[in-house]
Amino acid sequence: MPADQPAPAVHRHRAAGDAEEVLAVLSAFRSALATPDLRRKILFTLMIIAIYRVGATIPSPGVSYPNVKRCLENVDDQGVVQLLNLFSGGALLQLSVFALGIMPYITASIIIQLLTVVIPRFEQLKKEGQSGQGKLTQFTRYLTIALAILQATGIVAMADRGQLFGNCQDPIIPNSNIFTLIVIVVTMTAGTAIIMWFGELITERGIGNGMSLLMFINIAARIPAEGAAILDKGGVTFAVVCVFALLIIASVVFVEQGQRRIPVQYAKRMIGRRMYGGTSTYLPLKVNQAGVIPVIFASSLLYLPDLISRLVGADGAGWQNFIANYIVKQDSWVHISVYFLLIIFFTYFYITITFNVNERADEMKKFGGFIPGIRPGRPTSEYLQFVLSRITLPGSLYLGIIAVLPNFFLEVTDSGQNQNFPFGGTAVLIMVGVGLDTVKQIESQLMQRNYEGFLK
Repeated sequence: MPADQPAPAVHRHRAAGDAEEVLAVLSAFRSALATPDLRRKILFTLMIIAIYRVGATIPSPGVSYPNVKRCLENVDDQGVVQLLNLFSGGALLQLSVFALGIMPYITASIIIQLLTVVIPRFEQLKKEGQSGQGKLTQFTRYLTIALAILQATGIVAMADRGQLFGNCQDPIIPNSNIFTLIVIVVTMTAGTAIIMWFGELITERGIGNGMSLLMFINIAARIPAEGAAILDKGGVTFAVVCVFALLIIASVVFVEQGQRRIPVQYAKRMIGRRMYGGTSTYLPLKVNQAGVIPVIFASSLLYLPDLISRLVGADGAGWQNFIANYIVKQDSWVHISVYFLLIIFFTYFYITITFNVNERADEMKKFGGFIPGIRPGRPTSEYLQFVLSRITLPGSLYLGIIAVLPNFFLEVTDSGQNQNFPFGGTAVLIMVGVGLDTVKQIESQLMQRNYEGFLK
């Protein structure tokens, strides 16, 4: 028999393995719907999402919805509201009740998380466990409302001045007296509070992380409109974009699942008459340890000059022309280079703040754990810092490349206009991350129910 004769059998075995994986995924979803408790959680989550999307289409009182529709048809450059409109699922440019989306909450959460390193009181609350975390959550809610008021005031001011939709001459707020403007700001702020409540309800009674899932839905709501705009350019262009989209999503899934597992050994300890410890585990360090936070940081900082120039309103200034032609214009090499470098900087910055190698080394030493071949204490923290710095470099480059990919597709998708490429950058990072996390939570709950008999 020739040496290469068994090859077809190997291919058949691989194909059978792939088919079994697909059937396992479908079986997991069927089991989730067949389990009464899990089915109630899924239906509750879908109900909250449906209510949320309905609220995203209801215009705020005092806003002329027909004028908004006409301005949306002629808009060609959103600049500062580009990222915010993406995270609100298109509700921001419609000035709806949920126009602000969950960005105020995301920003407040990031600020509180960073302040835990700066303010000793916050750091102490973080170490107190559930009670301290509850107080931090309360501070996050207060800061979210404050940021929502500030952001709603800025958006309403730009809409009243006619700066939100570029060259649109139709009045977005026909009766723009002080009372009407205050009512719109209060309505948008109340909408942000309701969104916070929806997210907490999903986290407590539904499936997955509520805030992340709402962000996922907002981004997914933009895909049909963006896909239709690309399809209008031609079938070949749409097919090429779909192929690139599949490659990008597959690459993101591959990297998001990648991690470096550092082995950790726990020494045996005699407590009373029993022996404890002696187990082996590992410390997982993800390639993308920072998640999507550096991209949000870089996007917000890069759009800040455009916001200042819009609010100042001194048309024709030299610095405004530079911002409009090089900073805001997404296919500019200045914009792409600065965006890429900011993402790399914020990746290192965020990981340094959130992952304290000295605390990890002290915790391992406290519970009798050590890395084989590395002494506990300072040598362990130095080793963790060495490994983390080597992993952070490819992780930051990966985030930067994925984030700037939409900038290279602007000429293909929308003839050079400011447009969100639907399968790149922040959108695909959030969608893939939230999707993987939600599926893992469903699988963990299924395993918990399937193995109940062994735990009794």
